[in-house]
Amino acid sequence: MNKSELISIVIPVFNEAGSLDELIRRCLDICHTRFSRFEIILVDDGSTDGSADMICNSAGQHPGEIIGVLLNRNYGQHAAIMAGFEKSTGDIVVTLDADLQNPPEEIGKLVEKIMQGFDVVGSVRKDRQDSIFRRLASASINRVVRSYTGVDMHDYGCMLRAYRRHIVDAMLSCHEHSTFIPVLANSFAGKTAEVEVGHEKRTEGDSKYSLWKLINLQFDLLTSMSTLPLRLLSVVGVLISATGIGFGLFLFVMRLIHGPGWAAQGVFTLFAALFIFIGFQFIGMGLLGEYIGRMYHDVRGRPRYFVCRVAGEIQDLKVVTASATKPADNENLLKKS
Repeated sequence: MNKSELISIVIPVFNEAGSLDELIRRCLDICHTRFSRFEIILVDDGSTDGSADMICNSAGQHPGEIIGVLLNRNYGQHAAIMAGFEKSTGDIVVTLDADLQNPPEEIGKLVEKIMQGFDVVGSVRKDRQDSIFRRLASASINRVVRSYTGVDMHDYGCMLRAYRRHIVDAMLSCHEHSTFIPVLANSFAGKTAEVEVGHEKRTEGDSKYSLWKLINLQFDLLTSMSTLPLRLLSVVGVLISATGIGFGLFLFVMRLIHGPGWAAQGVFTLFAALFIFIGFQFIGMGLLGEYIGRMYHDVRGRPRYFVCRVAGEIQDLKVVTASATKPADNENLLKKS
């Protein structure tokens, strides 16, 4: 392992006060053991349980090793990670969830793998400790993402991942608001790899991904990867129109053969078909609205997040000797710097 490279570990935190002390302790232990240069960036995503104060205290106790980035409200996991990316300076950047389901001790595996010449290293959770519903949903989404991106990675839902600096810089140059980081990173990566990592049960708190947030995440995935849904909508529209025309011709022919009495008996079938077509129209308008809404947010150009405070950074101060200036001058220079 190249000891000269700086390792940045970016961890989004949202109401994780119960596990935060252990997380910081274990991250510091593994970093002191494995890396000579590192920084741990804890991004508080608008927590309301005291996590922000704990981050500031840790940053004060470990200056230069722990940096706290405090967002003014909750923006979501991926926006918080982007805030951490912007503050990071490492040659290799590792992302990690704060819930300790992915052990921090696995970070070394990813760093070793990416130093073999890869741009992005993902992780595959073995013996996953999640519900059957979460595992099935994750498996289906992973198949869709693999088929679209052409990148054979199997666990896009695991945030324990490692990125080279140029990949992080490329992601920061993108300004869209709806960002799914693993997919975005793979769109820039030349060489990717995966490693198996452990997965543990959550011991403190609950998952921050409610059913509604999971649905929103799926919409972000669907509309951020490509315009394929719009193309499918056009194909479906053609098929529905062709079916409607064919059905109309069929009714016309049967009316000629059997007379107007037969046609009157099929009036409710026509209503049913009409409702089906209207339903497809609403689905199409909903998908179109998703894209228009994302364009609206991007055109406004508002920032993804707002950082209200950064704790733990070491600022370069001008060192002035007592023989050159008076003590009062030293104090003024330090304040200016």
